[in-house]
Amino acid sequence: MVLQLASRYITLAKREAVLSIALLLAVVSAFFVPPSTAYIGYIDWNTLALLFSLMAVMKGYQQAGALLYLANGLLKHVRSSRALLGVLVFLPFLLSMVVTNDVALITFVPFGLVVLRMAGQEGQVIPLVVLQTVAANLGSMLTPMGNPQNLYLYAKSGMGFGDLCLLMLPYVAVSGVCIAACILLRRATPVERTAVPVELAGPKRLALCTLGFALCLLGLFEVVNALVVCAIIALFLLLFDRQLLASVDYSLLGVFAAFFIFIGNLSGVELFRGFLSGALAGHVELVAVLASQVTSNVPAALLLSGFTSQWGSLIVGCNLGGLGTLIASMASLISYKEISRAYPAQRGKYFAVFTACNLGLLVLLLGLSALLGRV
Repeated sequence: MVLQLASRYITLAKREAVLSIALLLAVVSAFFVPPSTAYIGYIDWNTLALLFSLMAVMKGYQQAGALLYLANGLLKHVRSSRALLGVLVFLPFLLSMVVTNDVALITFVPFGLVVLRMAGQEGQVIPLVVLQTVAANLGSMLTPMGNPQNLYLYAKSGMGFGDLCLLMLPYVAVSGVCIAACILLRRATPVERTAVPVELAGPKRLALCTLGFALCLLGLFEVVNALVVCAIIALFLLLFDRQLLASVDYSLLGVFAAFFIFIGNLSGVELFRGFLSGALAGHVELVAVLASQVTSNVPAALLLSGFTSQWGSLIVGCNLGGLGTLIASMASLISYKEISRAYPAQRGKYFAVFTACNLGLLVLLLGLSALLGRV
């Protein structure tokens, strides 16, 4: 029995590393604080409900072909390799503010690779995917629904929508300028018009996706209870689109739930609470950046949120912490897996360019934070 459980856990660990670690931490913490009904109170159900709802709606838009249809429309006006790169990079930068960074990368990285092959521009594969990944992670910083850690910290902090956007606007603006500069520095060569065949769903499906997104916004602004929004979307999908319901990233929801239990248990351990609270005192942003490098920024946000109330610094730190190592943002692994699948011989080069670009931007944005008086 024990061997079977161990075997299943190893299989899970290989497939879902972050989830398996989160579950292990939750189980270990249960030895210090025995399971009880208090565990239910640890979990932020509103955040889980909103996260599920947004993921389901964005998956609907993705399956409807709406994002790729938009991309194709823009590519019709492209005449040079530089403009091609600009469109393919700034699509995830801008759309990640609404559709989340992971959806942007799942959609536009494979699409971008196909477009480069059709345009005879495969020499731009590494810069394209590196910049797309950076763009999605940095663009998503602007809004609460741009990435999972923002959605959680926005709900946890009680911060207003506009306040969070204004907090992150300088970093997103500077990031956009840096990405544009990287593109403009590349040599422009003529390219033929390139378009990928895309089947756009009918107006009924797009209207339903838009209605679902509007419901999510009502939940985000607390006009409608997030649990009610989740129940409506889940029930609709259960009745009319079980395939989409099954495609939602439940492992991410599991990561959140497991970390909520882990953090709740650790909060009851005086020694750990004192240590982490002391480490965060006056250094929330830097600790969040460093923690993100080894745990990724979503677990870092979940962990540190239980030990500080300096929400602005924590939001900035966890967002900037998505830069740096390959695992600093879980969304970055999407791009790496795509490169490994399509161009296995270029994994080493991709990793080197990705790391150099991310570390350079991290240093730059930390410098901006210092100028703004945050670090």
